[in-house]
Amino acid sequence: METKQKITEKISQSITLKAFVIGFLSLLLLIPGFLVQDLIRERQQRSDETILKINDKWSQAQTLTGPVLVVPYTVYTTDNNKKQVQVKHNLYLAPEQLNYDVKLFPEVRHFSIYKTILYNSDIKITGNFPAINLNGADIAQVHWDETYIRLGLSDLRGVSSSIDFEMNGKHMTAGTGNAYQDAIGNSLIIWPDGKSISEGNNLKFNCTMKLKGSSNINFVPMGKTTQVKVSGAWQAPGFTGSFSPDYQIDKNGFAAQWTVLHFNRAIPERWIDNTASAFVDTEFGVNLVDTIDHYQQNMRSAKYAILFIGLTFLLFFFVELITRKRIHPVQYLLVGLALILFYSLLLSLSEQIGFGWAYISASVAIIALITSYSHSIFKNRIPTAILGLLLTLLYIFLYVVLQLENVALLIGSIGLFVILAIIMYFSKRITWYKPTEDEATQE
Repeated sequence: METKQKITEKISQSITLKAFVIGFLSLLLLIPGFLVQDLIRERQQRSDETILKINDKWSQAQTLTGPVLVVPYTVYTTDNNKKQVQVKHNLYLAPEQLNYDVKLFPEVRHFSIYKTILYNSDIKITGNFPAINLNGADIAQVHWDETYIRLGLSDLRGVSSSIDFEMNGKHMTAGTGNAYQDAIGNSLIIWPDGKSISEGNNLKFNCTMKLKGSSNINFVPMGKTTQVKVSGAWQAPGFTGSFSPDYQIDKNGFAAQWTVLHFNRAIPERWIDNTASAFVDTEFGVNLVDTIDHYQQNMRSAKYAILFIGLTFLLFFFVELITRKRIHPVQYLLVGLALILFYSLLLSLSEQIGFGWAYISASVAIIALITSYSHSIFKNRIPTAILGLLLTLLYIFLYVVLQLENVALLIGSIGLFVILAIIMYFSKRITWYKPTEDEATQE
């Protein structure tokens, strides 16, 4: 009896110390946990670089600006010697009405373990330019024969067929221009017949083209009134930019429509030379979202590492107190490393077989490893089975939280509340301190 009492007293006196040791080990294991998060970021960065290379060979994301009518003219001015000279300028005219009708044909391309979303598209552009008015006392000459149209494209390599451009029923040729250092940037140049453009004309145009791109397509609302229709066989479109569309999404794809008026955006109806500022703030469009981003899911799961470590250590600690089976700190450390290894396995497997199957494979492997190791410690099937069951429930809980994006915080908070309540309930059954002599006498 005396020997048992001494053992009980020793265990009771070491509870606080053991708790501090377990807490220290939990914090220590945060270091490899952070290293795993850095590894996830590194792999995601490499994935982004590889995707960028794939897209670069195909075509980058496209942004359409225009078309814009450019009318060159010369004006009289006075130089430093007070002599009258002529200086050439370009008048830029934005469309009065601008309509885009775009049909996207997305596809997923794989390169090794990486993938990207590419698309072909059929684009129809219609609209009209306002009547040209260049009345001014200082205008020397309007160069109607040098007038041209610029259609801005962020990546000209995406043009996959000849451009069919008509103005007032007349077919016009299109070519590529030099890289302009202005708000429109890279452009297709359409050279109209100079005789068809003159002061006072209202110019109607229509254009059809096939365009390749990747990930997303964007538009700049250059028209006084701009209407954009985009449809495609993609069930997870993201609508980006400064304006929200009316849209429908079903199992066959999506259809979206924007209407932007001139007072909705800060784009001038006309400007001279490079006086217009960048149009980035007015862009809007469609992003073809990859709903299965396993790197994002890996990062979210890795942030729960401290929770898994803490709860597993706490369970081992309770078993140690109840069964009086001493567990060495090194054994706690080995179990913690196994828990960290789960995230490394999950990352490497998800790159090969997808996140869902990777999660099942990694969690089964780690649960089996920890359960078999705990049996060698406890030498008892009941606490071992309880540990395996609770670990299984914990991994199922994490997977459910990872799948519920919109209510993940709510479900996670409720789940943690329930777990804490259960821990507090069972902790009442544990005698944390050795009874005093008075308390022993009362008993």
